Amino acid sequence: MADDPVSRLNQRLDAGQTSLEFESNWGYLRSLLEELDVPLSSQLLVFSKTSAQFRWINPRNPRAIYFNDDTYVGWVPGAPLLEISTAVPGGTAAFYTLRQQPSGRPRLLRDHGSCLQCHESRRTLGVPGHLTRSVFPARDGLPHFRHGTVDTDHTTSVSERWGGWYVTGSIPLAHRGNAVGPDDSFSEFAAGLLGRPYERFFEPARYPTPHSDVVAHLVLAHQTRVHNAIARAGHGARAAMAYRAEMASLFGDPSASLLASVKRRIERPAELLLRDLLLAGEARLRGPIRGDSGFAEEFQSRASRDGSGPSLRELELESRLLRHSCSYLIRSPAFTALPERVRRYVSRRIAEILDGTDESGDFGHIGAAQRTSLRAVLKSLPR
Repeated sequence: MADDPVSRLNQRLDAGQTSLEFESNWGYLRSLLEELDVPLSSQLLVFSKTSAQFRWINPRNPRAIYFNDDTYVGWVPGAPLLEISTAVPGGTAAFYTLRQQPSGRPRLLRDHGSCLQCHESRRTLGVPGHLTRSVFPARDGLPHFRHGTVDTDHTTSVSERWGGWYVTGSIPLAHRGNAVGPDDSFSEFAAGLLGRPYERFFEPARYPTPHSDVVAHLVLAHQTRVHNAIARAGHGARAAMAYRAEMASLFGDPSASLLASVKRRIERPAELLLRDLLLAGEARLRGPIRGDSGFAEEFQSRASRDGSGPSLRELELESRLLRHSCSYLIRSPAFTALPERVRRYVSRRIAEILDGTDESGDFGHIGAAQRTSLRAVLKSLPR
């Protein structure tokens, strides 16, 4: 049985230790968010038809996404289901649904494969994972797929982000949010020049909050990428070690070449995870960037609750996302449950980078002052 926040909520529901309240406007949404400790301030609104519940989604009825460090909740007004995904510690993503009908015993149902039609591909690094996309939506929210889509993460230029999403707050950079466009204005759309006040598309009062906070957008893009990278590193290491054990049972002590192969299969995805944890290749921002929902303040205040320390959750929002170029997810249950060989490899490589002995050339964005402060922050990195 998966040990994740959603499965633990199911256990509490089954034991009668808690309950979910159904509301006429939101169904189980707000009660579910409270039970999963997902803040309302994280609300993001996406109107492209890129969800399993696409029939209910359009620019006048966007889908709302809420998230914390490990769990994501999707809600569409009028749709029959709440959709939930979560990062299983040390594993891949797990997907659940909750029917939006009053029930004496509501339960979140685990998906067993249908979600993976979209959530397991090269877009999710080849493992069951999370996906954030920027598209070119038509007036009904259907993407112009012939123009392509962008899988968004912290390396994506802001000019390519948020097509099919609403964005609120202040960001002095052109982007593709808050816009729909026909082919005859495609060049302007691609340049982020068609954006307009999102209130012209729909009624914000129909949602629990009137925001789709730009800071929450930036955090989401980083976090989904790192969750996928953690899952890939864990999957690769477990597969490699299982292969070694199988070969040993068949042929006895492994050869030097087999050990070298296993080592590569563990270290390659671990190195890619390291790059994402340290935000290598992060797209540069041009601030100041300011949210409007209180998400930034709530995100930073959680440092005292999750033990990550204030430095790893401190937002910069002028030239980059975080003050220090190291993800707060290095303290997450998903990371700490990785196989020991992966965690040891990441710890060793971080030590090399912070000591200035790394020769890869991939981490020049971490200057001398940051290396000094990160060395203190990460001295208790799980090994």
